[in-house]
Amino acid sequence: MNQQRIVNRFLELVKIDSVSKEEGAVANYLVELLTELGLEVIRDDAGQQVGGDTGNVIAKLKGDSSKPTLLLNAHMDTVTPGKGIEPEIKEGVISSKGETILGADDKAGIVAIVEALRVIKEDDIEHGDLEIVFTIGEEVGLLGSKNLDYDLLEADFGIAYDSGGDIGTIITQAPAQDKINVKVKGKAAHAGVNPSAGINAIKVSSVALSNLNLGQIDDETTANIGVIKGGKATNIVPDLVELQGEARSLDESKLTEQTEHMCDIFKRAADKYGAQVEIETKRMYPAFDLERNDEIVDIAVKAARRISVKPKLQPTGGGSDANIFNGKGVPTVNLGVGMTDVHSTDENIKVEDLVNIVKYAIALINQVTK
Repeated sequence: MNQQRIVNRFLELVKIDSVSKEEGAVANYLVELLTELGLEVIRDDAGQQVGGDTGNVIAKLKGDSSKPTLLLNAHMDTVTPGKGIEPEIKEGVISSKGETILGADDKAGIVAIVEALRVIKEDDIEHGDLEIVFTIGEEVGLLGSKNLDYDLLEADFGIAYDSGGDIGTIITQAPAQDKINVKVKGKAAHAGVNPSAGINAIKVSSVALSNLNLGQIDDETTANIGVIKGGKATNIVPDLVELQGEARSLDESKLTEQTEHMCDIFKRAADKYGAQVEIETKRMYPAFDLERNDEIVDIAVKAARRISVKPKLQPTGGGSDANIFNGKGVPTVNLGVGMTDVHSTDENIKVEDLVNIVKYAIALINQVTK
């Protein structure tokens, strides 16, 4: 295990710009690296389907075919501000110089995979067949995993490296999410001359909002209205308000109930004031719920213990490529890689965690053959 090489790999990767739908440079880097390591590498057409500059990178490494096939996943894209990242190391912690994110989400995950592959090749460590999937557009709707050709994969189960939390964090449960877009259509009128001739779409929306159950609905369910746009001028009764929201739940029946509640409240408010309402809902990804005795969970727990790390099984409120893989029939856990304050300019990761997630990845690959 070469700590400096791991750190250098991470620093090199975060300096390569790869905001969502512009992952081409990182994809090129990874194709070259994986080919150099002796893997079979292809790039699919997911980028063409979503308007990006590259597709997902899919690589395979043959091993003991009598053992299960393991999928390893991380995403290539970052959120903004993610261009021109300048990483720095202070007292064992890697961060950006403050004007951008760091990109540990999810380049720490990429490093975990590629450096583990290098070590198992160098040290001739026993492993089964491995399938590597580096996805595009995860941060903008899990676009890469949604548009992946699953006929290319034979994985029995998988591991995504894309969660915060200490090394040993094993995400076994994650929510489904519905997006909810609403247009409240009132009627314009002069606000000073004849306001009674209008139907105020902002008022209708505010009545609906005051009656919505939002925030933490219960232990498994959340809901939010995050964007509101409407109105043109103070002297015009507003005839259109557009709202964007979401609901999430670990229980999909509860999610359906919450989404229906939100839609019903907007319809009731519109009917009360003679307005019209258009509502679009979309299930963005399914929930998943893995048990302690599921094979991939058991492997993750035992591998953590092999490197003297305490495994911690827990749910999350966020979605990841793991949701899509589980929905496609590939049981997949999402692992904590040590990154903190993600999606902000304070994002950071400890060098120690970066090294330990590589150790954990090697142990996981090896554990599959036991």
